[in-house]
Amino acid sequence: MPELSNPIIFHLTAIMPFTIRTATEQDLPHILAIYNPEVLQGFATWNDQAFSLESFQRKLQEFKQNHWPFFVIEDLETCKIAGYADYAPFRNFSGYRHTVEHSLYISPDYARQGLGKHLLQHLIDAAKQQGKHVMVAGIDHGNTASIALHQQFGFVQTGYMPQVGKKFGEWRDLVLMQLILN
Repeated sequence: MPELSNPIIFHLTAIMPFTIRTATEQDLPHILAIYNPEVLQGFATWNDQAFSLESFQRKLQEFKQNHWPFFVIEDLETCKIAGYADYAPFRNFSGYRHTVEHSLYISPDYARQGLGKHLLQHLIDAAKQQGKHVMVAGIDHGNTASIALHQQFGFVQTGYMPQVGKKFGEWRDLVLMQLILN
């Protein structure tokens, strides 16, 4: 199967070139460096155990085998991975085959620079290209920046699930948002 989306290059300013491309195995240590601190210190994910390189290698392989997108955004000046995004089936029942749930993470070093917007747009474009109908976001209620980002793209809140998760001894509420793609 051809790559979902061709790499794109863009500049946030005249001196900051970035590209969005499909993740490779060489990117995985950088992806772990973004994800694991969020696991250990943040609420963007409710996992509470750091992930190993092997677990992300298996994830990358599974995504490739199933033709699910797994993108990175790379700072071309420093060759540093600034963030990543992916999506997979929303639920494991055939009736949900046209609905996907996505993840998007930006390194704190690159936060609030607009990279999340570019990455989310790229992911939405990939979902449309694959003929998906709905994209779902499950967001911690305290992550107001992510909620606002999704609203900018037309995602609407379709659910609010109080106290369905627990992290750092705190009950967490889940905001469900969705975007109808076609």
